[in-house]
Amino acid sequence: MRRHLAPALALALTAALTAPPPAAADDTGREVLPAGDGWAWAGGGTTGGAAATAGNVFRVSTPAAFRAAIAGDEPKIVYVDGLIDANTAPDGTPLGCDDYAVDGYSLQEYLETYDPLVWGREDPSGPLEEARDASRAVQAERIRYRVGSNTTIVGADGGGELTGMNLLVQDVRNVILRDLTFSDTHDCFPGWDPGDGETGNWNAEYDHVEVSGSRNVWIDHNTFDDGERPGAAQPEYFGRKYEVHDGLLDIVRAADLVTVSWNDFDGRDKALLLGNSDGRTTDRGYLRVTWHHNHFDGLGQRAPRVRFGQVHVYNNLYTVRGDLHQYSLGAGVESQLHVENNLFDLRDGHTADTLLYNWGGTDVAGSGNALMTGGGGRISGVDLVAEHNAANPDRPLGSEAAWVPQYTTGVQPVHALRGLERKVGAGLL
Repeated sequence: MRRHLAPALALALTAALTAPPPAAADDTGREVLPAGDGWAWAGGGTTGGAAATAGNVFRVSTPAAFRAAIAGDEPKIVYVDGLIDANTAPDGTPLGCDDYAVDGYSLQEYLETYDPLVWGREDPSGPLEEARDASRAVQAERIRYRVGSNTTIVGADGGGELTGMNLLVQDVRNVILRDLTFSDTHDCFPGWDPGDGETGNWNAEYDHVEVSGSRNVWIDHNTFDDGERPGAAQPEYFGRKYEVHDGLLDIVRAADLVTVSWNDFDGRDKALLLGNSDGRTTDRGYLRVTWHHNHFDGLGQRAPRVRFGQVHVYNNLYTVRGDLHQYSLGAGVESQLHVENNLFDLRDGHTADTLLYNWGGTDVAGSGNALMTGGGGRISGVDLVAEHNAANPDRPLGSEAAWVPQYTTGVQPVHALRGLERKVGAGLL
């Protein structure tokens, strides 16, 4: 006579058979932020899902499994196994931009309708603009993923990849993201803004990762890039780059106590933003972020751009190359940047006077920064504020220290950063 398991027992048995074994004490999923390691150490530290029970340790390889695993606020560890593509249907079929278009939207018709030579300088409006917004909403529902509190997401077996995904760390606490590649989060439906700049610009949604209204977040040993859709390869429409990417990592809306360490940020124009706007005064007292041992490789601007926050930037390697570069560090309204012992590798004719720019700030403190030329040449000290002021006498910055960083595991001599690019990013834990 065949015995039948009770439903609850059957479910428990299935979970036991499919869940990974409990992590060892030294497993990366159980690792917590080291003591004193940047702002994320304040406020009780950052432990992510280290306290997860065996039943809340997941190994996932599909979008649906990933979405389910990261939800909720109980402690949990989520191992990303291989590549998870957010632009995928439930049956695994890849989705392209045409699959999200609704209400008759087409890019060609959009370009013909809102060409400034035809439409003028007014904002796009009417049924076609509404169809673009509706199409964007369809894509957003597919690619946006929300992380719960007390969560560690880590790459399995030397790194996992999340491609096309907009990962939201929004209004939660205690989150760790490690050993992951975040790649090609693209907007299928960028909007034309004729009032952005002198001639207008294309604006895209969706950062790879957005930390918004959250606290105690550690982002460590990840790679952020454009994947197979590099920004430099995008066409121009209306005389401007058709921008399908937004930021690599934005920390905004009163987010606080964040450490960003040992990451590789590659090839993006507007890369890393702290604070949404000059008028968002509710960010005062928040946006306390530490950036250390990151490689900022070929970025155009915002590495990072800062408003309001107390931000410590130390021991990072900046590879300044290519046509995108406008500036590296942006000192915005009420920003309190402390910049020390960073190495700036200047290539392709770029000069030190473009490394810092004043977007309404007052002072940038710090010392020990240095230049390197030719991809490995002689190292020489540089005064970032003096270089900026000489080139921008109408927008001078001071160098008074408004605060003293107190959370660090030690600031290295700048020459130790020569080989940093071989030690950062996913797959190197």
